[in-house]
Amino acid sequence: METNSLWEKWVEEAVSKLESLKLLRSLRPLYLSSVQPEVANVGISNEEEYELFDELQPWDRSSIEVSISEPTYRKWLLEVPSSGDEIVHREGLADDKFGTCQHQFKRLILFSGNDYLGLSSHPAVRKAAAKAVEEYGMGPRGSALICGYTYHHRLLESSLASLKKKEDCLLCPTGFSANMAFMVALGNIASLLAAGNKPSKDEKIAIFSDELNHASIIDGIRLAERQRSVEFFVYKHCDMSHLNALLSSCKMKKKVVVTDSLFSMDGDFAPMVELVELRKRHNFLLVIDDAHGTFVCGKSGGGVAEEFDCERDVDICIGTLSKAAGCQGGFIACSKKWKLLIQSRGRSFIFSTAAPVPLAAAAHAAVIVAKREMWRRRALWDRVQDFRALTGVPISSPIISLIVGSEEKALKASRQLLKSSFHLTAIRPPTVPPNSCRLRIALSAAHTTDDVKKLTAALSSCINFQDIGSNYSLNIYSKL
Repeated sequence: METNSLWEKWVEEAVSKLESLKLLRSLRPLYLSSVQPEVANVGISNEEEYELFDELQPWDRSSIEVSISEPTYRKWLLEVPSSGDEIVHREGLADDKFGTCQHQFKRLILFSGNDYLGLSSHPAVRKAAAKAVEEYGMGPRGSALICGYTYHHRLLESSLASLKKKEDCLLCPTGFSANMAFMVALGNIASLLAAGNKPSKDEKIAIFSDELNHASIIDGIRLAERQRSVEFFVYKHCDMSHLNALLSSCKMKKKVVVTDSLFSMDGDFAPMVELVELRKRHNFLLVIDDAHGTFVCGKSGGGVAEEFDCERDVDICIGTLSKAAGCQGGFIACSKKWKLLIQSRGRSFIFSTAAPVPLAAAAHAAVIVAKREMWRRRALWDRVQDFRALTGVPISSPIISLIVGSEEKALKASRQLLKSSFHLTAIRPPTVPPNSCRLRIALSAAHTTDDVKKLTAALSSCINFQDIGSNYSLNIYSKL
């Protein structure tokens, strides 16, 4: 029996067991009464109502231009810890109005955010949120299984399922909670199907995880381990020979491989083609965290799986709306049976308040805009090409990891860039291993070629591109 069929069978059995125990939970979308009686519609569902554009507009700059107060600027340069109070207690500012005295603020170009397409400032996204606020307020505040799940949430789930070419989708408050919910629900399968009180070794689930996977995946697996229903194996980063060896030596029937699709700290891609080949050979469930690939890769923004033409080979796709969508939230694109299981056993989903209605409405608008304004993806990948051409560093994605070594070197480089009006923070332990401190650059469609030229000029004064380029690991990637 094929991998997908086997896992669907096990999930169906687990869902049936939950149903027999009366533990299956259902979503019941609510239609909200408008706080403005004259407004009759229940939400925007017509894609044609969203305002679209064919090139960068002035408001796109607000997604990459920020300001910091002079006190904050001075503290940053001196590496003095800040409590954030200086943004509230602004010396000399009348009536506490931000920006009243412009000379007390320093304008910076942001190269450290994850708003890859600049959608956080898009009129369609802003108007969708504002319209929902005006009509419904923040919406009912409760968990999705109580009263927090509305028409707007369902509309967003449907659009994400369509984008990911999956049967259904489950919204979660964050991408972190989405990974946690999935891993805990996965562990429940072994417990539900076990012949005894506890799963035997043969009944447990073997999870194989890339060593550089996101913390939310690791923490989710650790929670699943506490159920004593899974065994955890770590394979070397993107090393398919090592993964193949681990899979070959594992006698457990239920196998799962989970990986980031685009790694957030190193900017390299998972070897999707090789993973698909291994999936066919070893019959494992393939799960990807497409947080940084969703809307960024693929012709329609479907993500890394779409770009590598293997959407059907990815069983579960976990993602976030806080990166290229410019909003907030997480999701799990999967089959209907998987959704039933996760919404019934995924604790971080069950016990979290659902996203506010305006946020769901804004995110839905972002999905539509990201899909239809394809020029934004092209502009983003043009900036990748700009950086590569200007520096000679063979980057393969909008995430650029320039490893400088010690914390002192990384902090010094970050301070120099701050003086040049660039917001680019140093990444240090425990986020990365000791002596691998780095400058993490995130490009955006809102950046211009001139922005990248100025950044690389500033970078050249504090790092050696030739040294970095010779050590940079290039993951072959076919640019859009």
